[in-house]
Amino acid sequence: MNDRYNAQMAVPKPASRLNLTALILIAALAAACGLWLGNRYFNAPAQPQLAAALLYPEPRALPDFHLEQANGQPLTLADWRGKWNIVYFGYASCPDVCPTTLAALKAAWSDLGKRGLHDKLRIGFVSVDPERDTREVLTKYVGFYSPDFGAASGSDEELTKITRALGLIYTRTKKPDGSIEVDHSGSAVIIDPQGRLAGILRPPFEAKAISDDLATLVKSGG
Repeated sequence: MNDRYNAQMAVPKPASRLNLTALILIAALAAACGLWLGNRYFNAPAQPQLAAALLYPEPRALPDFHLEQANGQPLTLADWRGKWNIVYFGYASCPDVCPTTLAALKAAWSDLGKRGLHDKLRIGFVSVDPERDTREVLTKYVGFYSPDFGAASGSDEELTKITRALGLIYTRTKKPDGSIEVDHSGSAVIIDPQGRLAGILRPPFEAKAISDDLATLVKSGG
C-alpha cells in the first residue's frame, strides 16, 4: 500500500478530507483483502482460528526505527521483541476512533489480566501528531486508559518509515484558520515476539474478540 505522504515535509501536502478518508478506507480494504487472499490461495501454513484478527501468511520483517516514549526512553524495533504487541497509531485530540479503540483495548487488557497473560503481551499507542502530542500529553492521555499501555511519538521521518512498513498511512493538513486536521489508518497492528508484522486488528473493535484472539496467539507460540 502506498500513501501520499511527503516524507520531506513536516506537514503533508493539503488534500480534501473526503479524499484522505477514502484513501485510508481503500488502504484498509486492500490490507484485509491481501491477508485473506494470502491465507486462502498461497499455501499458507495452518493458523489459529481468530475472530477479530487477520494474520499474514508469513510474518513480515520490519526496519529499525527510532521513536521517543512518553517516559523519555527510546522506542526501537528491539522493544517490540520478546512479547506479542498490539500497536495503534493515532493522536490524542482525535474525537472518535482513537478513544473508541483505546477503550476497547482497555477492556481487552483487563480480561487478559484475569487470564494471567499480561506478561506475554504489550499494548502501545503511537501518536502521528508529534508537535501537539508532547510527552506530558501522551502520558496523561494514554494513562487514562491504562498505565500499562506504552505511548510514543517521533519525527515525521521516523513515523513515515514505520507506518509505511506496517501498511498504515497518516496525513496532517494545516487549515487556513491554523488548526490541524489529522487522518490515519483505523487498524491496529499485531507484532509477533520476533518483532515482525504478523497481522492486523480491524475496526470495529470488540474487546472480548480481541482478548480471545490474543490469548489464542499467545498459546500458539511465536
